[in-house]
Amino acid sequence: MLASFSIVPMDKGESISEQVAECVRMVRESGLPHRLTPMATIVEGGREEVMDLIMRCHAAVRSSSSRVLTRIEIDDREGADVALESKVRSVESKL
Repeated sequence: MLASFSIVPMDKGESISEQVAECVRMVRESGLPHRLTPMATIVEGGREEVMDLIMRCHAAVRSSSSRVLTRIEIDDREGADVALESKVRSVESKL
């Protein structure tokens, strides 16, 4: 499973980099393949471990915020390995 997610605390003003950094630390500690982008974090792994990680990140941000918006986009393709790398390579090979 490949999942892109973003977590936005609604009561922290314009800059949320502190909360994002907390989540990225959790993602790194998970050991799952991941990419940080300007708008979201992308993580790859099994359904259970990916969804558990995202919900732990959500809970961490929610613990210091009265309102949190979490967006999750999932690509769950049977037989896909290392999709985080192969999807980009596939497009680049066609350029």
